[in-house]
Amino acid sequence: MQQSRRKLSDMTEALSKGAVRAWILVLRAQQVLLERVEGDLKRARMPPLGWYDVLLELDRVDAGRLRQFELGEKVLLTKHNLSRLVDRLENEGLVERQVCAEDRRGSDVVITRAGRALLKKMWPVYRHAIAEHFARRLSEDEARQLADIMQRFIAREP
Repeated sequence: MQQSRRKLSDMTEALSKGAVRAWILVLRAQQVLLERVEGDLKRARMPPLGWYDVLLELDRVDAGRLRQFELGEKVLLTKHNLSRLVDRLENEGLVERQVCAEDRRGSDVVITRAGRALLKKMWPVYRHAIAEHFARRLSEDEARQLADIMQRFIAREP
């Protein structure tokens, strides 16, 4: 027991207290912000944020279609959870699965008119939540700096 404590202690000593504190706060801030946004959507009788995320990624591409694995690379869901969410969105008529022209074994997920309409309906609630819970707490300069810092973590390693 003493030996395992020492090893853990050695690992944490290799990190600065500031780095550990920042890490914890980034994770906590993400959790708190997402809970607040989800609460705002729920109070407005809107679907969860994951629905918006999937519909937005489909809406962003010219044809409104992505292979399911491409969609999975753009959203923060596991493969299994994405498949179940796409099932729900398809059942609601917000997306359609279509046979992929390039690979008939695969399928494309395509946003429907109803999906685009829901996206437009959700955006004012989501926009307000971003403004209320996030943007109003930052100056434009701070927002730009934070975005630059976060981009470093998202960028692929060389």
